[in-house]
Amino acid sequence: MHVFKEFKEFALKGNAIDLAVGIVIGAAFTAIVNSLVKDIIMPPIGLLLGRVDLINRFALLQSGTTPGPYETLDAATKAGALTLNYGQFINAIVSFVLIAGVVFLVVKALNKLHRPGPEDATTKECPFCLTAVPLAAVKCSACTSELGK
Repeated sequence: MHVFKEFKEFALKGNAIDLAVGIVIGAAFTAIVNSLVKDIIMPPIGLLLGRVDLINRFALLQSGTTPGPYETLDAATKAGALTLNYGQFINAIVSFVLIAGVVFLVVKALNKLHRPGPEDATTKECPFCLTAVPLAAVKCSACTSELGK
């Protein structure tokens, strides 16, 4: 019973619930980014590359039960062929770059919100030795310089 009580306390703490919410939102966000890459970004890239569908770009390593050539990756997979799926890899790279960029921007924005402003500061910098000293200090504890008000 003691273990159950500890687990209940852990599971109901704010951090565990925040983590669970973050994972659910992250999964939904990943689905959106994957759709953005697959449906919005990759078609124009394929068009620029000469009407190439990058999803179906693969190298055939070994034919399956039905001999190739295979028109699509899906056809090769259904035939049991061994393929090197570089088109899907390119999609994954684009997705990663987009997700990493968005996460970077979100973290940067959150850091700006949580950065203490001048009114929240508890210390000031000594202009002579650059040591942090309390705001109320009139003399630096490191170099003994007069700081004034």
